[in-house]
Amino acid sequence: MFRIVRSTTLRTLRSENDQQRTELEQAHTEAGTANDSAIRAEGTAEGLAEQLRRVKQDADAEFEGMRAVLKQATGERDAARDERDAARAEVEEARAQVLLDAEDRVALRALLRTARRHDANRVHVLFHRGRFHSVHATVAGAEAAAEAEGAPRDGWTSTPPGAACPPACEVVWRVQPLTLQQ
Repeated sequence: MFRIVRSTTLRTLRSENDQQRTELEQAHTEAGTANDSAIRAEGTAEGLAEQLRRVKQDADAEFEGMRAVLKQATGERDAARDERDAARAEVEEARAQVLLDAEDRVALRALLRTARRHDANRVHVLFHRGRFHSVHATVAGAEAAAEAEGAPRDGWTSTPPGAACPPACEVVWRVQPLTLQQ
């Protein structure tokens, strides 16, 4: 079957065909340009992904290094705190010893004053659980001072001459005579 087409219609169709061909070539050119851009973008994206992977590895390595430094610093801080606490304990122990030494010096001074006031050659020292309590001119004075502090009136005993005395910390109240020499 044949179709008859006018020349104006044919020219119009050819013109439209040429226009479509031009548009198609232009679209083909644009597609090629877009394809080249996409290939370049893909290459850039792969390069950036590789760079990001390397940066992440470097950051992870640096983070691990910082973690190790932090762990070491924490250990050193804890060791320094332990040393500080030990030093504080030593200082407190030294303070307590200084106070005890000061109390002993005060007691000895009191003993000497009491001895100087009395012309006797003997004084009686009262101890409470092995620690100095007071100095007295007589045994009765020492016992009365202990009884005033709560010692029982009938609990006084004596150790035979030459017998070993029990440890001072085991005896609640003890009167011990001391001979003074000039």
